[in-house]
Amino acid sequence: MFEGVYTAIVTPFDRQGEVDYGKFRELIAMQKEGGVAGIVPVGTTGESPTLDVPEHEKVIETAVQAAGDTLQVIAGTGGNATSEALVLTRHAQEAGAAATLQVTPYYNKPSQEGLYRHFSAVADVGLPVVLYNVPGRVSCEIAVDTVVRLAAHPRIVALKEAGGSADRVSAILSRCDIGILSGDDGLTFPMMALGARGVISVASNVAPKAVSEMARLALAGQWEEARRLHYKLYPLFTDLFLDTNPVPVKAALAMMGLVEETYRLPLCPLSDAKKEALRKTLQAQGLVA
Repeated sequence: MFEGVYTAIVTPFDRQGEVDYGKFRELIAMQKEGGVAGIVPVGTTGESPTLDVPEHEKVIETAVQAAGDTLQVIAGTGGNATSEALVLTRHAQEAGAAATLQVTPYYNKPSQEGLYRHFSAVADVGLPVVLYNVPGRVSCEIAVDTVVRLAAHPRIVALKEAGGSADRVSAILSRCDIGILSGDDGLTFPMMALGARGVISVASNVAPKAVSEMARLALAGQWEEARRLHYKLYPLFTDLFLDTNPVPVKAALAMMGLVEETYRLPLCPLSDAKKEALRKTLQAQGLVA
């Protein structure tokens, strides 16, 4: 159902710290031109923890409107309370999103049975669900056994795998039929070699054409060409995580003249040293002068 590149799109703020919906539409237009399959608003890269509910909902509505018929919108509507995830998911469904990205509930560290019941309840809303395994953020992994159980639900169609292990792709796909999207740019190529269908990408915010081409080549079985592009892009994949995501990618977009370099606390700008290292990488990639 979902394959190729889905950009985990940033939420631009103006200098006063308000969501800049005009810039957001411009970023989505850039993604259309870059040939990505879709966008993922209000995820980690979209600074979802610092948006209030009205902003969260308006960002999703704006994304769906700007995406039109060209891009699929996988809306970030997760929460650490199932009731919150249900409210946000129903809104995304009404707004016209193609699917929901459901992060593992954070802070309360539920059991695997709790995770199963949580994700099943969200899937019962009726919107296709992309599970989001990211233990580095939430201190709680969706176990392989739980993924297999959840894959039996007709609305749980994919998994964003950001656990840092390509081995999990083999473990999951050997036991069930669920679409896997890499959650780490640097692991996209090896995960696709094992059967993943694409990536929910941070790097495609700044290089949508190149990241899309790498995924297209991998899907076409042109592994040598995809491998070469992976290694060309690898310094970018690495340096966009010089600091906590999405600080580096938003700094990169600011260097490219596309957004204001504005964050909401507790996120704050890169150090000068990290910013200079990132600028050199962007220059080497031909993204800034």
